[in-house]
Amino acid sequence: MTGLGLGGGIVLTAALCVMPGCSTLAYYAQSVNGHLDLVERSRPVADWLADSQTDAELRQRLVLSQQIRDYAVSELGLPDNPSYRRYADLKRSAAVWNVAAAPELSLTLETWCFPVVGCVSYRGYFDRADAEAYATQLRVRALEVSVYGVPAYSTLGKLPFAAFADPLLNTFIAYPEGELARLIFHELAHQVAYVADDTVFNESFATAVERIGGARWLGQAKNGAALDEYRQLEQRREQFRALTQVCRERLQAVYASSLSDSDKRSAKATLMAQLRADYEQLKAQRWGGYSGYDNWFAHANNASLGVLSAYHELVPGFERLFERQGRKFHRFYDEVRRIAALPRQQRRSALSATTGD
Repeated sequence: MTGLGLGGGIVLTAALCVMPGCSTLAYYAQSVNGHLDLVERSRPVADWLADSQTDAELRQRLVLSQQIRDYAVSELGLPDNPSYRRYADLKRSAAVWNVAAAPELSLTLETWCFPVVGCVSYRGYFDRADAEAYATQLRVRALEVSVYGVPAYSTLGKLPFAAFADPLLNTFIAYPEGELARLIFHELAHQVAYVADDTVFNESFATAVERIGGARWLGQAKNGAALDEYRQLEQRREQFRALTQVCRERLQAVYASSLSDSDKRSAKATLMAQLRADYEQLKAQRWGGYSGYDNWFAHANNASLGVLSAYHELVPGFERLFERQGRKFHRFYDEVRRIAALPRQQRRSALSATTGD
């Protein structure tokens, strides 16, 4: 997910779904078995480093990951626990595949409710075929669906024993240095503050922490090449966000209008075609043909646009809150936790107030 900048900030409802009735028995079984398989594959980073059979490139990435992990504690005030002190090679491209869905004429995502994490706007599957099968069921209900691979997930630090802690994975260990740091910071941020039933709050907070932390890490690391790469990736992300934000706002206006459904569909088709044309122009004129977003635009729909909103809608408010707390992480986290305890509308109002809205 490096290109999209979604990080791995998906909190896995699967691993936390430990009560009968939270969903179908089959979903419960694949969730538990999938997480246990991941745990069984993991070994402490120290063991990998001591193993003479460990590939030299992997060894270097694991050392870097532990430097980032230590920095997360010492400089960002993130939890000091066994998370990301183990490593597993899953022999696949994603940790889980998430399924998100939205109606044909709305950007409001469907939600599913689970113990512990509350209601969230996706379902996670450890097997892509299972995710695609569920997506097919949703399409039968005339929903637009997005199935996307996620490189990492967080169990919120809720599971006991070090062996069950969230591990580093082959799905992201080779990320560019700045992206690796961002992902680790993002996932650890979920352990600092998490609100059941508010995906936008949770993901926006974690995204704010990863942005602030990632910039700080590279600023002190004095790795000029990594910093240049990070800046280029971040510039593309910002341009991607700006482009898709314009489309979301225009679609929202169409969906909320008094137009007939037929006219809304026509306007939607025009806007989606314009979105893809604008992307091709951006890619050709400013990105030198960089194609990292091609797959996203090829499958863009209400669901994928809705997922983007969850990660970024409240980020400016969190970043301004960090500034107002004197750029002190412990004060920032205390204030975030205070706001997290408020009712939903008051949470939104508190964050809006930090932006001067």
